[in-house]
Amino acid sequence: MSPIKVATFDCYGTLIDWEGGAGAFLYDLARRNGDFDPGPGRQLRERWEQIQFEAIQEEYRPYREVLSDSLRTWVGERGYRWNTKDGDALESAMQAWQPFPETIPALTRAKQAGLRLVIISNTDRHIMEQTLHQLSPLTFDAVVVAEDVRAYKPDTTAFTRALEAAGARPEEILHVAFGFKYDIGPAQEVGMQTAWINRHREEAPGDARPDYEWRDLWGLAELAETPVS
Repeated sequence: MSPIKVATFDCYGTLIDWEGGAGAFLYDLARRNGDFDPGPGRQLRERWEQIQFEAIQEEYRPYREVLSDSLRTWVGERGYRWNTKDGDALESAMQAWQPFPETIPALTRAKQAGLRLVIISNTDRHIMEQTLHQLSPLTFDAVVVAEDVRAYKPDTTAFTRALEAAGARPEEILHVAFGFKYDIGPAQEVGMQTAWINRHREEAPGDARPDYEWRDLWGLAELAETPVS
């Protein structure tokens, strides 16, 4: 494989604790609706994410609308009362979700080893701007969001835009992602190498086979610091 010059990232779930943040939000929402045994937050999040995944296959609309409408569907499925303020609250909560403990130090090491860092994310600019504050003092060489290309992953449009911004050949780029169905196959389709962040040590949920599989982002730091033979 070619030496890596650029690392691109899915943001939420890879750099930011999307699962924990969304699970906690949905669990709290269920409790506030009088459901005192809603089930584990992870199960709540998985169902909501399924609804959202279906929504982004449709014609493009801003991510704040996707968040609100997918939450409204989830609320309706569970028999809760819908309040538009809950959609606004989910958007605000997402902007405050925190990085995984290793995100900033691991990516700092990767950058110090010479990698350029690029985000490719299914979100809007105003949400991403707040998330970048959560990732401070880490900085990125480019950020591509769905709003920029009016398309959501697994559509490859955002990956193509990132290739233009990265300043490297596709084979010199490693796309690092938690979101297997959103990221691994599409990144490979445009010629990138791929690394799957498999924090739960699960079976691969698709036919694509990443070049690397790591439990966390320390794997990237170690790869970046390994001398090229």
